[in-house]
Amino acid sequence: MASKTSTRAARPNYRCADCGHEVAKWVGRCPECQAWGTVEQLAAARPALARVVAGVPSSPARPISQVDVESAKARQTGVDELDRVLGGGIVPGAVVLMAGEPGVGKSTLLLEVAHRWAERSADGPTLYITGEESAGQVRLRAERTGNLHDALYLAAESDLGAVFGQVDAIRPGLLIIDSVQTLSTTEADGSPGGVTQVRAVTAAVVALAKERGLPVVLVGHVTKDGNIAGPRLMEHLVDVVLHFEGDRHSTLRLLRGVKNRFAPADEVGCFELREDGIAGVPDPSGLFLNRRDAEVPGTAVTVVMEGKRPLLGEVQALVANTYLPAPRRAVSGLDSARMAMILAVLDRRGGVSLGNKDVFAATVGGMRVIEPAADLAVALAIASAQRDIALRPDVVVIGEVGLAGEVRRVPNVGRRLSEAARLGFTRALVPPDSGPLPDGVKALVAGDLGTAMDVLALDGR
Repeated sequence: MASKTSTRAARPNYRCADCGHEVAKWVGRCPECQAWGTVEQLAAARPALARVVAGVPSSPARPISQVDVESAKARQTGVDELDRVLGGGIVPGAVVLMAGEPGVGKSTLLLEVAHRWAERSADGPTLYITGEESAGQVRLRAERTGNLHDALYLAAESDLGAVFGQVDAIRPGLLIIDSVQTLSTTEADGSPGGVTQVRAVTAAVVALAKERGLPVVLVGHVTKDGNIAGPRLMEHLVDVVLHFEGDRHSTLRLLRGVKNRFAPADEVGCFELREDGIAGVPDPSGLFLNRRDAEVPGTAVTVVMEGKRPLLGEVQALVANTYLPAPRRAVSGLDSARMAMILAVLDRRGGVSLGNKDVFAATVGGMRVIEPAADLAVALAIASAQRDIALRPDVVVIGEVGLAGEVRRVPNVGRRLSEAARLGFTRALVPPDSGPLPDGVKALVAGDLGTAMDVLALDGR
């Protein structure tokens, strides 16, 4: 009897809402995933079933080649950049989770999507549920951005049952909920926005979407670390996860696909936030270049891949004498750890002494570059600033720099240089064995950092 009692007492009664790890007593921090405030008490355990009785299938299994796909084909939303990220449009019954920081433009973008969908009455009206603003506030924004339409229905609700009632009354072709953290249901404990409520609301909305073939877009909040607020299970339940991001000091916004069950998840959509709303930017490369008449030392142009889209970006560097014991190293739009590595390689392999210099490096237009393919452009921009020698304005620089000073090959060189040639660049400094280059682009091949500096006359001789 004593052994049975001890076994019952040691049975886990608490579970982490993020990773599912179970513990015997409550703790503030999950010992498995290290998340704070996610450990919850489990409901009373039901007795385990010794045997599961076979039931009647909801539909008979068929060969996969005989399954009808017409009902699962994507429908365009009317916003081209969003359709690009979604893989051509939104699939009936799909649940899309769009997350982003406050003020980045999520509600403005989805109001534009709601209006475009409502204009095509054949797909049914749009139902926009707002839980963070009043209906009047959303109406004012719709007037300012020109998104008023009789087939766009608006309701301010915070109860999930009331939202389902609105769906029954309107019979929409598209449902937008802004946001999932503001909804609550009486079927689950906890306050709105809590882990239990968010999980229950998301599961119920997903079940509704699948049952009726209704496409749903959910707006999600993010934490200070940039992760989606709520349980990790929420991202597993939905079909598509999108991140909407952008610099507060820039009008450019990027929509990144993180998860997509119906298309590749490596696409990126570009938008520009304006006074009268938001608009797609089908050709954003020019936004990250600073055209000038005279050559300026300390600048280099590279091509980075945002998903499958090549974007030209400019890296600028400034090297100045320091009067401090420890020289400053500051970056904007670049990876600080990677720049520190590049500075060490420049000093050791390239003969560019920066020990008594302040070094500043930044990108143009608020672009964030973390791809290793931009290493060589960063290195040559710094060397150009230190030697006070400008690079040719018609050269793009592509390549990853290793610790031994070698320049490594990067993927999609042909696609990158095709975009550079379209914008008027005629020379490209590339690693060896980069494959065929587009017409009109002359290759300048460099196998190491010293050769690259020699080719562009930055060796100081």
